[in-house]
Amino acid sequence: MRLDFEGLSMSKLDDMKNILGALQVPERQQSELCCYTLLALAGLEKKTFWKDAKNEWTRIHDVILFLRTYYGKVYAENSRETIRKQALHHFRTAAFIEDNGKATNSPDYSYRLTSEMLDLLRCYRTSEWNAKVTEFLATHESLKQIYKSRREMKKISVDVNGVNLSFSPGKHNQLQKAILEEFASRFAPNSKCLYVGDTTEKDLYKDVDALHELGLDISLHDKMPDVVLYSPEKKWLFFVEAVTSVGAMSPKRVRELQEMSAKVQVGIIYVTAFLDFATYKRFAAELAWETEVWIADKPDHMIHLNGNNFLGPR
Repeated sequence: MRLDFEGLSMSKLDDMKNILGALQVPERQQSELCCYTLLALAGLEKKTFWKDAKNEWTRIHDVILFLRTYYGKVYAENSRETIRKQALHHFRTAAFIEDNGKATNSPDYSYRLTSEMLDLLRCYRTSEWNAKVTEFLATHESLKQIYKSRREMKKISVDVNGVNLSFSPGKHNQLQKAILEEFASRFAPNSKCLYVGDTTEKDLYKDVDALHELGLDISLHDKMPDVVLYSPEKKWLFFVEAVTSVGAMSPKRVRELQEMSAKVQVGIIYVTAFLDFATYKRFAAELAWETEVWIADKPDHMIHLNGNNFLGPR
């Protein structure tokens, strides 16, 4: 038996937002523009019953006319691309709508609800609604899942002391990955990473006990180098700054690190890492003497700003 609750008082806009929420659509795609766009595609006026939803081929121009006529919402013709990018693109990804396959610049390029979405909308406010939502989500990946998967795919996988961690995407973290996997293997073999941050998670990895044992005052974690490596064999501590735009081993920065590591008894090596030689040249004049430079696209070589001394603590 099908029970109908159409008489409940609620605006079509609020109803559509509830529908999108139930279908696990991100908050950004539950905006007023997105809700109105789906209402127009379904041909749902303010007092049209949900069971009378339609899925006729509809151009963006038709969406704009529908909303102006039946909801008093005025969207300019030049907002068509905004509607496409902010609403239609996402709803097609979620399998709520489909297009007619014509060229996107064709005046006949149109969209309509998929048959599954139409069936779902027609059951809204009935006793069948919850079961229909469960069925839809069981056979369609939600937008939240899709976008989460895409974000995860973009993350940078990195090995830290045998543990696989993920950096958020970006040049800075690409460089940090190179430091851990390329620099360390060549110039700090068998070293252990004691600290590495992430652009979105400052203390992504931190070995508190080892840092304390070496005498490093980690209460000043906001001034920690991007990467800290320790070679037990040589008793060398590497402070490495990954520089893509700021933060090179300038005399000021070296003094800050020296103050922070005043209790450290092992040798300390100060390294500035760059992705490429062009970036290094931009910072060359501000680098401190008695520091090292490593360039990721020339991984087998180092630049030593140390006169007749080579790699080692000072």
